[in-house]
Amino acid sequence: MSPQQNKIVVERFDALVHSGDLEQLDQLCTPDMVNHALAPTRPAGLEGTREFLATAGRKLRSDRWQDLVVVAENDRVVQHGVRCGHWPGGIFLGMQVPEGPYAREVVFVYRLVDGRIAERWAVRDDLGMMRQLGALQPG
Repeated sequence: MSPQQNKIVVERFDALVHSGDLEQLDQLCTPDMVNHALAPTRPAGLEGTREFLATAGRKLRSDRWQDLVVVAENDRVVQHGVRCGHWPGGIFLGMQVPEGPYAREVVFVYRLVDGRIAERWAVRDDLGMMRQLGALQPG
């Protein structure tokens, strides 16, 4: 697949967070997909990704790209930018986090095989998000 086609696959995957329509997940990801971005308590594969999107991912449905740069080369697609949204309140990273608006810098990296996502990584400013929401106070 071309880098441009891979970008489209990642855009479709990204849209699943907002839609909650997990029927497309099997089309967009390889059966042995590894999601390195999941919490250690979740399975790292496709089922862990499905579980995240069906449960915890619901709290991020308002999450949108405020600023986004997408780079695709060979079998990799990288998204970098600021995602913003409204956290509804609840447990985040094992801590009670109050509701409120947030904006955090995020990098997602995808490796695709034959037009399907085989691996996914994430680097997120979760600490900054928790500070914005008042769960942590600067020391």
